[in-house]
Amino acid sequence: MQFSYFQQSGRGKRRRYFNAALIIIGINVLFFLIHMAAPKLQLYMAMTPAYVILGGGWWQLVTYMFTHGGFSHILFNMIALFFFGTQVEQALGSREFLWFYFLVGVGAGFISLLIFWGSGTNVILLGASGAVYGVLLAFATLYPNAMIYVMGIIPIRAPVLVLIYTFIELASQVFGVRGGVAHLTHLAGFGIAYLYFLLRLKINPAKRFFS
Repeated sequence: MQFSYFQQSGRGKRRRYFNAALIIIGINVLFFLIHMAAPKLQLYMAMTPAYVILGGGWWQLVTYMFTHGGFSHILFNMIALFFFGTQVEQALGSREFLWFYFLVGVGAGFISLLIFWGSGTNVILLGASGAVYGVLLAFATLYPNAMIYVMGIIPIRAPVLVLIYTFIELASQVFGVRGGVAHLTHLAGFGIAYLYFLLRLKINPAKRFFS
């Protein structure tokens, strides 16, 4: 795996690192266990557009990221956050990583809220997937030559995998494939992560992908 942009440029030498990704994983696991014991709390933390707008439950824009629908849901999100999030955090520094993670997660939730509410769609949004998809794009941007082995066998460059996921989410959103999955939130996570790198970090992911 090649060094990241920050390691190559020397910008990451003084960045503080305190395992923020592992802390986020721990909080997610803790809430998952709490929700198993108190299922009603899960509904209070998941994001329901009508309740956010009409009931003033704006905290759900944050808490929905720490609420998961089942074991496989949290398992795959936390595995991705462990393998990719820890690498992104090392490149950006923990404080920058936290800004990135929560901005992407809250932003993806807010975009989903506006669209679902505007279209009259009755949904309950939960899970860290929007933020995790943003982390995946960040990893591919910082480590464009990294190889990811799909199912432990098929080697795919990280940027190519991001493009494949983007195509799948677009197709699923347009054609309604895999109902019950918040494809819109995943796409929003990609989009906000792209803008974060472009505007805040002055890095163009597209140029990193295809350079």
